Amino acid sequence: MAIFSNNIQQGDPLQQPGETSQDVSGGPVFTGLSGNEMYCLNLLGFRPGNLIVGNSVFALGFFGGITSNVRTAVGGEISQITTMIAEGRRLSLERFNGELNSSGAKAATGVTSELIFHPGNVEFLSVGSVIYPTNNAMEQFSFTSSSDGQELYCQVDAGYTPLAFVFGNVAYSIGIARGMLGNLKELVKGEVTQFSEIFNKTRNLALQRIIDEAKSKNANSVVGIRTTILPVGLTGIQEMVMIGTASFNPNIKAIADSVGGVITSDLTAEETWNVTKLGYVPLKLVLGTSVFSLGFAGGVKASFRNLVKGEVKVLSELIYEAREKSLARVREQAAEVGADDVLGIKTYIYNVGNGVIEFLAIGTAVKRMEGVNTQREQLPPQAIIRDKDTFINVAEMSYGVNLESQRP
Repeated sequence: MAIFSNNIQQGDPLQQPGETSQDVSGGPVFTGLSGNEMYCLNLLGFRPGNLIVGNSVFALGFFGGITSNVRTAVGGEISQITTMIAEGRRLSLERFNGELNSSGAKAATGVTSELIFHPGNVEFLSVGSVIYPTNNAMEQFSFTSSSDGQELYCQVDAGYTPLAFVFGNVAYSIGIARGMLGNLKELVKGEVTQFSEIFNKTRNLALQRIIDEAKSKNANSVVGIRTTILPVGLTGIQEMVMIGTASFNPNIKAIADSVGGVITSDLTAEETWNVTKLGYVPLKLVLGTSVFSLGFAGGVKASFRNLVKGEVKVLSELIYEAREKSLARVREQAAEVGADDVLGIKTYIYNVGNGVIEFLAIGTAVKRMEGVNTQREQLPPQAIIRDKDTFINVAEMSYGVNLESQRP
């Protein structure tokens, strides 16, 4: 396999002053790429093409019909909803790829997979920008990537050749869990191990599915994974979705094989470049969750009766223990794959209801490896400059609410 990164240009722009980018039809290009992205893609050997879209619209009634049949479920994944959402996402991506083929191009960057709720319907939307090769060496590469132009440059310079946009998802019902908790009249403080097991299994399903999709693309890595938890309308169901770019890096084959064939990482593109420069390779996105009762059915509630001010020590201890349990599960997963470190750990806390919380920890396990390095000694400034929003709407949207962007 030819290696994308071997073709990175070392300086001079490939499009000369006075040249213009045009669509295959001869008209001007309408792209979603920023100036910084265009600069970085130019260094890779690409010029901008048009912004393209693929979509699919489902009636929300379909979701309501399914949820009415799972009210007695005991928790965990609602597989019918997972399948339906995955189908909508895939249909929109298929139509996006159809538009890509019609454009005469083989590559697109900044690809998204969004859910937009319209009155009575949900739209699955895929948007991205076409890019065209500027030299013969780039003609052979065909890919779609969730990374924007700047992120793509960093990943390619670190040795990751993009292959395809991939996602993994799981739908589950918080409402059902709350109903179960309501039946536990004598719930006492401490970890609710049944729910911890359910939530850990559910959270890891999305990761396994993005791995499986990457394998189907003959990739040995998924980089730049972004995890989003969002409500599915007003159904009481939430979806956890991971999106990323399935890639191939010949330098990490041995390490990828040691973790089942595909490494996964939620490090940013810049972090991926930096750790590669330091001689580290991502192994696995690791996550651990613990579900704890704060004991409101028991003695904790009573501790508030005479509270005037100061620390609620028993709650401090419980939340501390929940955090430690989640981090312990992250450490266990990292040890299983032989990691040297876990980077970029982020922690989140969610109110499940009835005095019960979920504590989630997520990060990327990495390992030092001889022989890995970046193509450049330094990234160009355009690869790390963050674009600024120049259109800001703080008014409430009256139609087409995009819940994908409402990250926890």
